[in-house]
Amino acid sequence: MVAIVDDDDLMRSALQGLLKAVGLPAQAFASAEEFLKSGQQRQAGCLIADIRMPGMPVSNIQAKLNAEACRIPIIFITAHGDEKCGCKRCEQRSGVPWQNRSTTKRLLESVRAALES
Repeated sequence: MVAIVDDDDLMRSALQGLLKAVGLPAQAFASAEEFLKSGQQRQAGCLIADIRMPGMPVSNIQAKLNAEACRIPIIFITAHGDEKCGCKRCEQRSGVPWQNRSTTKRLLESVRAALES
């Protein structure tokens, strides 16, 4: 299962629909807190997370997951083009390339690669 964390209702729905359309089960969450409280961390083979959301900074998701000994590949996405520095840091921490929301093909390739890792 691919977990999606994004505060934008339309983006969550679009990503979930895209993944399901290519045969990948997905579950969407409106916040990092909602995902962490769901108990779905161990069922997720990959996490797609928006890097700019209200509430808990998405960069803290990885620390919380690591504290639970739950290593999920994380693909950080953003609709904002000014996130290059932050995304590079996220990429270095997660080991998964940063994706801009406009690159659907690359996103799907990254999800498949993460699920296989």
